[in-house]
Amino acid sequence: MIAYVTVGADDIQLAKRFYSAFLPALGYGLKEGPEGLSYTLASNTNLPVALPDFYVKPTFDGKPASAGNGAMVAFEAQSQKQVRDLHAVALTAGGTDEGQPGFRASYGVHFYVSYMRDPQGNKIALFSNNPDEPGRPT
Repeated sequence: MIAYVTVGADDIQLAKRFYSAFLPALGYGLKEGPEGLSYTLASNTNLPVALPDFYVKPTFDGKPASAGNGAMVAFEAQSQKQVRDLHAVALTAGGTDEGQPGFRASYGVHFYVSYMRDPQGNKIALFSNNPDEPGRPT
C-alpha cells in the first residue's frame, strides 16, 4: 500500500500556486509548514485502505530538485469535464502541457487522461475512468 508520495521543489510558493489550483477540487486539504506542503485527503472509514498523502518539499540534501525520468503521479478526477477543467486551471497556475485531455488508444475505453508538468518538471496526470461517461470510439 502506498502511504504517501513526495516530489521535490526549489520554489515552494510556485509549487503551492500550481498544486493549490487543482488539488482542493479533488478533495485535498493543505497544511503548510517550514518543511513544505502537505496535501491530504479527509479520512474515509468506508474505504478498505487509506489513500496516500501528497507532499511537496525542498530536497533533504540541499541540492536542486529534479524530476524523475519515467516517474509520474496521477490524480483521479470524478469526470472527463473535471479532467479538462483542472488541466486548464493547472496550466494557468504555472504548469506546462504534456498531453491534452482525451482518450489514449493504449488505455481502456473509459480512461480519459491529461498530462502536465509542474513548475519543477514533475510529470502529473489527471484522469477519469468513469464507466457512466461516453468512452472512446472503438
